[in-house]
Amino acid sequence: MDLSFLTVTEWLGKPAWMWVMFLAVVVALMAFDLGVLERRRKSRLAPDDDGVMGVGQSLWLSAFYIAIALIYGAWVWLTLGRESGMAFYTGFALEKALALDNVFVISLIFAFFAIPLKLQRRVLLWGILGVIVLRAIMIGLGTALVTQFDWVLWIFGAFLLFTGVKMLRGGDEEHDFSNNRLLGWLKGRLRITDELHGERFIVKQTVGGRVRTFATPLLLALIMVETADVIFAVDSIPAIFAITQDPFIVYTSNIFAILGLRALYFALAAMVHRFKYLQPALSLVLVFIGLKIFYAQLWGKLDPAISLGVTLSLLAGGVVVSLIKTRPPAGEPPASV
Repeated sequence: MDLSFLTVTEWLGKPAWMWVMFLAVVVALMAFDLGVLERRRKSRLAPDDDGVMGVGQSLWLSAFYIAIALIYGAWVWLTLGRESGMAFYTGFALEKALALDNVFVISLIFAFFAIPLKLQRRVLLWGILGVIVLRAIMIGLGTALVTQFDWVLWIFGAFLLFTGVKMLRGGDEEHDFSNNRLLGWLKGRLRITDELHGERFIVKQTVGGRVRTFATPLLLALIMVETADVIFAVDSIPAIFAITQDPFIVYTSNIFAILGLRALYFALAAMVHRFKYLQPALSLVLVFIGLKIFYAQLWGKLDPAISLGVTLSLLAGGVVVSLIKTRPPAGEPPASV
């Protein structure tokens, strides 16, 4: 079988074989998580076990995903050069930190719809598969805009500055899903059951002698989770385009950061209150990246090492300060999970 076309054909500025290799890694990781690990988990369940991933397992699996991303970033560095490698690591760190805020919102969505822990895994699975497709579409559109219109970067820079300052001044944001416009629109157009039906998103029920299709609250939760990711992507995608305009680096760093989110969720959902000071750190990162765009447009590109160093320093500082400030007083037992 002749595969020579993979070395000469280009997809979005990179040889086709690089995209094929990346997709193969993603498929292998998904198969490992959803196939091998999921079957092993189910085979070990006790009759009264709800199948929820423990915090320890969650952290170990998350560490595995992070290690794979770091190894992939090293391959990018060796293959595409220092600048691309640093851009990948910067984008990965930024997206991973932004995922913490996303986890908080997702946990509120699950609480609002009263989704039990054992069903949250299914929503997160389909949510991540949807994210992979939605991010590809959004990054493709962003690449087309940046390539055709250089002035779009000025808009990205202004937007990031505005978002960063707003996050710094706004504090904790309230999320009232009972008045959510999308949810109200869905309820006005879909037949929805009052109760969950196991892992099913759609069910058939007989009403007035006729079989009709109904959505379950699990489907509404999935739609809200996907919508939350799109909203977060509005912040993260302009930020990564400020770091690099290479669609390969933008997409791969985004997807590697998201792949481990399902594994990390169950640990972060229990610990998210410990990261109180990460949001100010994220705000400063967005402000820095916004200023970086203006600097690059006026005076030239900033050394990628500076971007990586500032991003990692701010995020690490936010995590360390959060853990110190929110640790329980001496002699007081930690909150139960």
